[in-house]
Amino acid sequence: MISELIGLSAVIGDLYDAAIDPTLWQQALKSVCAYVGGDSAVLLWHDAEAARSEALHLFNDDPRYTQLYFEKYLPMNPMFPAAAFIDVGVVNSAGDIMPRDEFVQTRFYKEWVEPQGTVDAISVNLEKGVTRTAMINIRTNVIVDDDMRRRLTLLVPHLQRAVAIGKLFDQKAATEQALTQTLDHVESAVLLVGAEGRIAFANDKARSALADAALVREIDSALHAVAPEADRVLRDIFAAAEKGDASVGVRGIAVPLAGAAQEPWFAHVLPLTSGRRQQAGHDYAAVAAVFIRKTAPNAPLPLEAIAKLYALTASEVRVLDATLKVSGVKAMAETLGLSQATVKTHLHHLFRKTGTKRQSELVKLIAGL
Repeated sequence: MISELIGLSAVIGDLYDAAIDPTLWQQALKSVCAYVGGDSAVLLWHDAEAARSEALHLFNDDPRYTQLYFEKYLPMNPMFPAAAFIDVGVVNSAGDIMPRDEFVQTRFYKEWVEPQGTVDAISVNLEKGVTRTAMINIRTNVIVDDDMRRRLTLLVPHLQRAVAIGKLFDQKAATEQALTQTLDHVESAVLLVGAEGRIAFANDKARSALADAALVREIDSALHAVAPEADRVLRDIFAAAEKGDASVGVRGIAVPLAGAAQEPWFAHVLPLTSGRRQQAGHDYAAVAAVFIRKTAPNAPLPLEAIAKLYALTASEVRVLDATLKVSGVKAMAETLGLSQATVKTHLHHLFRKTGTKRQSELVKLIAGL
């Protein structure tokens, strides 16, 4: 017990070192693997809507297979998108997402997993956004057991904090430069606003939204919603954020920007007056961050909502996702690395569970949520 506690303490120390100095993430992942019982690890994000992934930090990977994964095998990975739907902080293995006997029959397993000597994998989602999920995946040459799950569970809160710290602040560079670079590359329009909505920062997407003036606009250097009621609500929220009013909440407030007859756009106002956000607010003389998106913050991705509503399996989710991207059973089979017969079987199950009769109805089901 004492030996394990010492080992756990050492891994935690490595994680927080990596949060401050990103060059140390490989060492941190090595320590995580040694403690949990893995052979290789990757810290990555996955975008379920765009079906894209990016490895942020890797340990003991084979560069050839890593390149092959992103160039060829990512669309064939049967764990996605279902793996991204698992709640944040819940440790899971490949067998929790789909039956192993089904997994080993896929092209992904036969052509990419098995040749590397990998037997199983253990993962946990560290952060979840509207479409993106940040996670750690640890591959092993044995079947994941309860002790491995327990050990990774102990590391989860420290992994989450380390990722959050490292994402928000680069201690080797000026905070303003690091934050600006981060906000310029996020997937939504982002503005930092001061008192009375004064615009202190706007990324490229935000500047485009202001120029279009369809949902928001700039008046006397301040952010305003085009819809009068939405603008009134924003004024009240900015005033409350400036005063540090707890009613805004640490998770912020979502304000609908479009009418019922239009596409659902929201302004998510996040106060910068508490926690680690205070430094960002201080650097820009800002009281709130405003994220403008089509989907309400923290609302599940429609695909995830359907998967939960109809109790779909991971394989059924993959086929449902494919109906949005390609047309026809043959194209779906080629994209997913499955036989046409298998795709037809999963489609039959989808029709039965959702009460639909054809692929076009499945597409409408997702669009109508």
